[in-house]
Amino acid sequence: MEVFNEAVEYLQGYGIPVVEDDQLDLEDVFDGECDNGFLSAVDSPFSPVRTESADFGDGLSEGDPEKMLERRALVLKSILSSEQQYLSELEAMLMPMKALKATACTSQPVLTNQQIRTVFFQAPELLALHREFHEGLHERLQQGDPNQGVGDLFQKVVNQLGVYRGFIDNYESAIATVRKCTQTDDRFKTLAENMMSSKDGSNCRTKYTLEALLYKPLDRVTKTTLVLHDLLKHTPEDHPDRPLLQEALRISSSFLSGVNEEVPHKKSAVTISKGTIRQLVKDGFLVDLSDGTRNLRHVFLFTDLILCAKLKAGRQPQYRFVWYLPLTGLSLIPGPECQLPPDTQCRMDQMKQKAFHLRQEIQLRRKGSRVLSSRTIDRARKKLLDCELWILSHSPSLPLELHSRCGKSHTVLLSSLYELSEWRDNVERLRGESCERVSPDLLNLTNSCFKLRTTHHPPLYSTLEDSSDLGLCGTLCVVIHRATPLQQPENLSIFLEVDSFGYFENKAQTRVLVGDLTPSWEEEFSLQVDGAHDLRLLCVQQPGREDSWTEDRVLGKTTVQLDAKTLLNKWKRSVVSLHQIELSLSLKYTEHSLQPPGIPSTQSSEVFNIHIETVAEREGVLVPHIVRFCAEEVERRGLEEVGIYRISGVATEVQALRTAFNTNLRDALVRLKAVDVNAVSGTLKLYLRELPEPLLPPQYFQALAAALVIADPLEKEHRLVSVLQSLPGVNRNTFLFLLEHLRRVSQNQEVNKMTAQNLATVFGPSLLRPPEEPLGDSGLCVDISQEIVVQVQVVLCYLQCINLPAPQIKLQIHSAELEEMTQQEP
Repeated sequence: MEVFNEAVEYLQGYGIPVVEDDQLDLEDVFDGECDNGFLSAVDSPFSPVRTESADFGDGLSEGDPEKMLERRALVLKSILSSEQQYLSELEAMLMPMKALKATACTSQPVLTNQQIRTVFFQAPELLALHREFHEGLHERLQQGDPNQGVGDLFQKVVNQLGVYRGFIDNYESAIATVRKCTQTDDRFKTLAENMMSSKDGSNCRTKYTLEALLYKPLDRVTKTTLVLHDLLKHTPEDHPDRPLLQEALRISSSFLSGVNEEVPHKKSAVTISKGTIRQLVKDGFLVDLSDGTRNLRHVFLFTDLILCAKLKAGRQPQYRFVWYLPLTGLSLIPGPECQLPPDTQCRMDQMKQKAFHLRQEIQLRRKGSRVLSSRTIDRARKKLLDCELWILSHSPSLPLELHSRCGKSHTVLLSSLYELSEWRDNVERLRGESCERVSPDLLNLTNSCFKLRTTHHPPLYSTLEDSSDLGLCGTLCVVIHRATPLQQPENLSIFLEVDSFGYFENKAQTRVLVGDLTPSWEEEFSLQVDGAHDLRLLCVQQPGREDSWTEDRVLGKTTVQLDAKTLLNKWKRSVVSLHQIELSLSLKYTEHSLQPPGIPSTQSSEVFNIHIETVAEREGVLVPHIVRFCAEEVERRGLEEVGIYRISGVATEVQALRTAFNTNLRDALVRLKAVDVNAVSGTLKLYLRELPEPLLPPQYFQALAAALVIADPLEKEHRLVSVLQSLPGVNRNTFLFLLEHLRRVSQNQEVNKMTAQNLATVFGPSLLRPPEEPLGDSGLCVDISQEIVVQVQVVLCYLQCINLPAPQIKLQIHSAELEEMTQQEP
């Protein structure tokens, strides 16, 4: 009656009338619960009596037995204290239950009998179970005997875990009832938001919400298994408790495993005050950039905030709070791609090479071609883990700045455009839906992250060591064909990202099709892959000159799973959906061993003052990257620039681009978008001017000059096309690509004032030069005074030709196979 009287006072304190009935007891509330479909602990399919379980190790047992017993005593005292706290929480939950049952007999009930059964289902049984356990443990610890056995007490608890099963099955119904009644009855709302625990030793009482108290038993199920692990670790091998604790741990772990498999959705939310649910939307390991220092952190995106935590490893891993930002008023600013300093880049190459060799060493053991001791493998795995964590911390280069309206800001780095787009889209969607929420309890929220997380570890090969599917290892050929027609012209390109054991770093990009209604790339990529499972594709739109926005936009993205069996040594053509865009592509996989990455190349990476065929062969293309990317950038934002290609750019910017193209293509592409467009056009002109041999080789000068004097226009064009077809492949395709580009520039001559004649005047001397020595008596002699005229007129005539073939950008290594495959398709 003491509990009942306290509950009555509790309810009457909020103005809730109570009819006292001496015939009521706690068990009356749940009369007939088995008739309502709930199973008893013995009958439950999750009862330990019926659960198959896996074997568990004996735990750590080495060390001084006396010290282990001392630690064991400390662990047991901690368990006793925790049990006391848990009992206090269960009592606080149940305190108003009987009184609520009494109000159901009045004309104005707070809850119906059925609602009371739903909200407090199995809670009295849990209280009785843990009260008995607490009393038994307290009595034995008071005896002070370090060898005193407690294993039978734990076994008694785990053998009744079926009670928890009933509580867990009913949990969602209980929470739904609490929320519904909170919204419809102000009396219950006041009660549910002001639950008070009994007074503790310091004569203090703790305030809870009813939802928070209902979550406590779910939390306790996990803690029971952790407590048994800890206790077993500090129990000596010869202690009589050891086999009892091992059996208790087996039952508890088996029960917990079954619960996790059955109810994974219960781990995705955490309750905050006033009944609000804070849902976990996305989480992952990102690099937190703070004061120039990179730290690998676990970032959690909830429905109303972003939380950054540090995973602290140990016997019981836990998270430490780092920072958080509310979504309300949050602004996102993608920054320019970061570049590693030269010394860090050198170390990155060394780390990748070391990780490669360590993976090879571990794989040799799996294949059985080399006998390595377990200790050797463990040592290799530890070294590999250190390498991978360093690479994961230093390789992400795509920044996303987060700015809150209160002035706080943080920057995270991501490794792939796909992930950047995912995080950005989710934050922007939630930011639009988010309203002001209560301030989070950061300690409890951070602690809950361990259970809520969906990403348990970074993408590490170490975690896949025992997997039989190591992905694709060799060359993945990808051909990007075309996209469905667009409703309006757009500047589009396709980005490709392939993973290596879950980490996406292998990237490629098609050329940008400017203002095209029917995008057709027909570009082929040969990607060296190691442990590849997925290919990510993104359709990216670049802003045009008339657009008010300045950042690239991801119009659609998708992931293609790579199956070695279907792609091995044969082409597979398919169509994938990128939001509203349908993209056709072909894939082929060739398996072979790989060379270690990060080995400094003996081949120069310079492009200026290098023969164009050498550059193209090194890049695996028919049009060098510098020509293609400079032309595309001019078309993106320079077609209406007055005097484009005639007005020189700033010399320092041109030289900076020259250095970037000679050393780091990725850095060059970043700089292209940042400098003045005249610096871009100036870089292209400088490249063509510094070629050791002009794009139109000197041995063709006299043939081209002879074609100019032909009077018949058709015959002249035929002769020019014939000379063009005889050029080397790289020269021919690069010249054709450049002609198409210059035509697009001249089509805007009313704005940019650059006619075909003006462009020919600018480019003629760079593209064509006479031979330094005479070619023989049979050659046509051109007076030096007419040299410039020939240079300009040749380029102008080609610009005016209407029957030139289309340029081929990349080497179509497998074009015959693709053509045959296309013809065989229905």
